[in-house]
Amino acid sequence: MTRNERPTSVAARVVAGVAIAVGSALAATAIAGGALSVVFARTVLTPPKKRDEDLRILGHDATTVTLSPSIDAMTPGLYSMWFTQDAGHARIGEIVTYSPTAVTRQLLGVDRGTLDGVSRARVGGWFYLHPSDLGVEWVDVDIDTELGPAPAWLIPAAEPSTRWVIGVHGRAVRREEALRAVPVFRKAGFTSLLVSYRNDGDAPSSSDYRYSLGDTEWRDIEAAVQYAADHGATQIVLMGWSMGGATVLQVVTRSTLAHLVAGLVLESPVVDWITALHYQGLAHRLPRPVRVAAMDLVSRRWSRALTGQASPIDLNRLDLVTRAQELRIPILLLHSDDDGFIPPTASRALAAARPDIVTFEEFDTARHTRLWNYDPDRWNSAIRRWLERLAL
Repeated sequence: MTRNERPTSVAARVVAGVAIAVGSALAATAIAGGALSVVFARTVLTPPKKRDEDLRILGHDATTVTLSPSIDAMTPGLYSMWFTQDAGHARIGEIVTYSPTAVTRQLLGVDRGTLDGVSRARVGGWFYLHPSDLGVEWVDVDIDTELGPAPAWLIPAAEPSTRWVIGVHGRAVRREEALRAVPVFRKAGFTSLLVSYRNDGDAPSSSDYRYSLGDTEWRDIEAAVQYAADHGATQIVLMGWSMGGATVLQVVTRSTLAHLVAGLVLESPVVDWITALHYQGLAHRLPRPVRVAAMDLVSRRWSRALTGQASPIDLNRLDLVTRAQELRIPILLLHSDDDGFIPPTASRALAAARPDIVTFEEFDTARHTRLWNYDPDRWNSAIRRWLERLAL
């Protein structure tokens, strides 16, 4: 302090300096939070190019494979195991032995590639890769969508039938996911149509190559409903896994062809994206303001340059808990309390809001979209019983 400078002026300078520092810190925090919101939003909307191989392969022989311990490695059931960046595929079965450092499971077969020299892999819910794996007749068909022909598998019922099921896979997977449902529907006399939709790697892509979380994908499923009706279907069931569940819910609440749909089967579905996105954000330790900002970004037209999407997504329109009274047809809802990706919260809420039309089968231990894998007998029985009631 100089001889003529008063203490109050020094204090004022200190306060001003502190204010500038705090303001800069707050601005930096806001910028960082904004960047995280953009990253989260783009991650949700952008189809992934590759999947993490989060398991270590410790060894294998002709009938077993030994993996590093993890939730996936230690969950009972039948699963796919992908390796070599998805160029390789094997099927694994029940746990043979386990210890704190290793899990040995049945190796049911290697369909693609070789496990020799492979050290990393990931577990997936697909078990069948093609209709031919089921030992049934099938044919490749194209569904005429607004974006162009979308390939599908048509698997006729064992006997001529006007009852059809349209299988709709979830986010970041393809129609192979729906193959698990073919046997139980076929035994019930259904023809199966397993479809692709925009941006899934099989169907034509949209101009922005972004998911709309069901907000536009439903139009491709509407085209599949029209295809089924044009080919003799008089009773159509839509079955959707995960985001496929969100998509078929949009069909029956927005399509002019909704009257052709007799019922829905929803497996690990997204019933309310707001709940799902909060859960995903929490899983990545994102604070609430970042999560809220990300949802605002995907909902606003001005943010298209940040998210890359062509049109905003109406998350409220995708909330079928709030819109539960708009539903008019029977629904079988299958979800696990240990889903790990999409919480069963909204599924429970929908079941509570519409007990008159919703049959809720809540599993435990099974992971996201892997209820069949964990307990195929219970999964098949639940669908069979529901279809029997639907036929009355």
